[in-house]
Amino acid sequence: MERLRRLLDELPEEERRRALTHASWTSRRSESYGRLAFLGDSVLGLAVTTHLWPRLSAERYDEGRLTKIRAQAVSGTACRAVAERLGVPERLEALAPEGAVAEAVQTERVLSSITEAIIGACYLHHGFGPVAEAVVEAFAPEIEEALDNPVDFKSALQEHLAQRGEVVEYDVVSESGPPHQRTFEVAASVGERELGRGSGRSKKHAEQAAAEAALSGLGARLDPS
Repeated sequence: MERLRRLLDELPEEERRRALTHASWTSRRSESYGRLAFLGDSVLGLAVTTHLWPRLSAERYDEGRLTKIRAQAVSGTACRAVAERLGVPERLEALAPEGAVAEAVQTERVLSSITEAIIGACYLHHGFGPVAEAVVEAFAPEIEEALDNPVDFKSALQEHLAQRGEVVEYDVVSESGPPHQRTFEVAASVGERELGRGSGRSKKHAEQAAAEAALSGLGARLDPS
């Protein structure tokens, strides 16, 4: 974590502030973290993929398994954990404009996006090499957890519900952001009973997040898949 924290602290003040500025805190969206998060999402994925590629043999890990492991390692939950270890909530408190309640924007979706924005800003200033090393270090616990206990939350949820003869359905309840940077919010439900919600930059990622939230709410035990 120290590498990413150092790279963040070495950013020009304007760039560091942009990576930590919520859209509701400024009248100009270009001064908030949105575009940086879009860039950082790609840098994060490439950094983790580059790290995993030589570690995992082609015989045991095809593209499907690689995709699931990477998705788990860089999920919204993972990014939120990194944000908390990086001290993002405290930084938001310090930067919040007068009258704004910093806690109001400290949702998983926002903290996840800010983590990506920080990575994007660091990439622009420091280049891919140093940022990739810092990302792998920062996400090390999440990467190892994904390798040791890979979980397909949608499959795990359906298996859990099948024991009761129930079938889960996923519905997009909202979309936000410009066309090139959509964020989807998905609800996982059985009939009219909503089990959990999740968000992501694709419908598939949002469905996995919703399934994870549903499993947590049901108190289900997750077994590696």
